[in-house]
Amino acid sequence: MPDLVNALENLVQKFLDGLPNVITALVIFVIAFYFAVLARRAVRLGMQRRKMDPQVIPLLTQSIYLSVIILGLIVALQQVGFNVTAFLTGLGVVGFTIGFALQDVSKNFVSGLLLLIQEPFDIGETIEVKGFTGKVLAIDLRATEMQTLDGRIVVIPNADVFTNPITNYTRAKNRRLQVNLGVAYESDPDLVRLTAIKALETVPGLLAEPAPQVVFNNFGSSTFDLTIYYWIDTTKTSVFEAQDQGIIAINQAFQAAGIEMPFPTQVVHMRNVET
Repeated sequence: MPDLVNALENLVQKFLDGLPNVITALVIFVIAFYFAVLARRAVRLGMQRRKMDPQVIPLLTQSIYLSVIILGLIVALQQVGFNVTAFLTGLGVVGFTIGFALQDVSKNFVSGLLLLIQEPFDIGETIEVKGFTGKVLAIDLRATEMQTLDGRIVVIPNADVFTNPITNYTRAKNRRLQVNLGVAYESDPDLVRLTAIKALETVPGLLAEPAPQVVFNNFGSSTFDLTIYYWIDTTKTSVFEAQDQGIIAINQAFQAAGIEMPFPTQVVHMRNVET
């Protein structure tokens, strides 16, 4: 019986000796929790003001909230003698093993997060990446889903999207188009230039600045080759429509002005060689 009493007394004494540390740990954790809530609220408001993608806001705010909570928990555990260093070492080994096994998944996850933050494109915009051109249907933390111009559905891993050049056609409001053709050598270059520029005035969405240009660039086998450049406003017309209308207008104007556009010809001379 005296041994049991002594054991209880020692236990109570240890508890009383460690009570200040326990109280300190609880206070630290409560403060960390309070700051975690404030940080989450501040980050959410800041990202909403910047009009960031709604998909990324919950992920970032929750990540910051959990990071502050975990940091506060680690500091609190140190106050009661918990061996945090050994715990983190073991946790790091486990995390490294899991990360190595899931490196492709984690790579796509991080790339997806960076794409959502940087916003090089939004859902509904037309982009070109990895040789595919189409409209973006969805952006998640693993892959980007697109519908190509011919109707195919393509799912591209975010790591490939993030590490490759991205062409965003939607955000480029002004686009330059070009028409390559050849006219007969007898044609008057000044007449060709004026006729082409006048014809382009009927193209929907044509921009006055930069002004259309006609550049003679080559002596072909049977034609005087040139390239016609003109700029359009993609908010008023599509690229396909402007290209179509431009070619039709130029063809009709050249026919009306008597400007010939002969087909390329090739003459082959053959002779018999006596053997």
